[in-house]
Amino acid sequence: MTGGVAGRRLAIVNWRDPWHPQAGGAERYAWELARRMAARGAHVTYLTCRAGLQSRRERVEGVDFVRTGGRFTVYPLVLLWLLLRRRRFDAVIDCQNGIPFFTPWVLPRRVPVFCSIFHVHDEQFGLYFPAWLAWVGRMLEGPVARRTYRRHACTAISLTTLTALRERLDWKGPVYLVPVGVTVPAEPVQAEPAQADSAQADPAQAGFVQAGERAGAPELVCVTRLVPHKRVERVLDLAERLLPRFPGLRVGVVGRGPEHDRLAAEITARGLDGTVVLHGFVSEEEKAALVARADLHLSASQGEGWGLCVAEAAVLGVPTVAYDVDGLRDAIRDGVTGWLVPAGEEGLADTVERALKELDDPSRRARIAADCRDWAGEFDWARTADRMGELIAASVRMGTSASDDADAHVVRGYGDEHPRVVEGPVRDELFRAHGDALDARIATPAERLLGRPDADPAR
Repeated sequence: MTGGVAGRRLAIVNWRDPWHPQAGGAERYAWELARRMAARGAHVTYLTCRAGLQSRRERVEGVDFVRTGGRFTVYPLVLLWLLLRRRRFDAVIDCQNGIPFFTPWVLPRRVPVFCSIFHVHDEQFGLYFPAWLAWVGRMLEGPVARRTYRRHACTAISLTTLTALRERLDWKGPVYLVPVGVTVPAEPVQAEPAQADSAQADPAQAGFVQAGERAGAPELVCVTRLVPHKRVERVLDLAERLLPRFPGLRVGVVGRGPEHDRLAAEITARGLDGTVVLHGFVSEEEKAALVARADLHLSASQGEGWGLCVAEAAVLGVPTVAYDVDGLRDAIRDGVTGWLVPAGEEGLADTVERALKELDDPSRRARIAADCRDWAGEFDWARTADRMGELIAASVRMGTSASDDADAHVVRGYGDEHPRVVEGPVRDELFRAHGDALDARIATPAERLLGRPDADPAR
């Protein structure tokens, strides 16, 4: 189920679609919601920009794509498109990739809007724009957005994003938690052999190793977009430091982006050719195979909303080493499914060396791999769509996405076998109808993230 969205007319507005050359986790999130809502009977329109030779209109898995404008012109053009069709939709998911689309400006007040925020971008504007334009970006993300969505609600994908909204953007309105999911492979993933190993590989085994199994020198992988705030140059620093201790070290960087040529030149200049490999864009199957054969997955990002690549590595039993920053500290259970490097310190190499030492113990490696898979299993795209679908359906019935209560609650009704976690209009509607018959308490942060009650919330 997805909370009664069948027949509802839903617009999802996002800067890019999942086939855009610069697409990342935010586009995956929006697409997973779109196609799952459509599969459950909603009429979904995905509004986005157009890159290269992409079709202006297209229908994929029941989702109608409308592409218009470029990097900046998409904003006014989408608003104009919605203004001309302002009574067509029952609800809107307005994705904020640094700057939202400000859809409440052109929609009837009765149409509930969810401003879907992946992470706060305030510190990143200066990496991409001159000072004056970075200031404009911060104003639009903060004060202008705060006022625009004051009668509506936000959704956040992690606890640290929710905290950043409150503390860094001074967001006063309701914020609901709708985390990302992860796709569990239907079949065990076979790990790609390293080039140096393939010539001596047993043909019967096709050169494959078991996911997470050490075969000689360490193998590390970093799945990321090649953009400034991902700080991939720190992965090069790591390789330089580890190479004398681990001859034969291999570091694979999977992903594409505008930093590719600069990083390629830097690899050559540092003499890291053959040690650090830029794989570029690869298929999902190739990416999974490259990650599965690695000892560790790496992230040097200065901050995320969550870290979808971390969850995708965890589902393969591969732990992550990352900085202790927004989003990543939610996605990684330090010392259990990975290791966190204190933010602002240059301790990435030290932490990786410590992690590799722990993984040399076969029993410790097996325990970490199992914990990674268990943790990743808590997050599922179907449950993500269900949580958003329930919020949308309740908000349409209530006439608003807003709520006066900032908390999520664990509730159990008379005769209910299992309690549930609810928030926003879902909770308000439930309390209005059955308030006297409900046993309710405020949900813990972990319960709010996972969307299920903890048997022992005090622990």
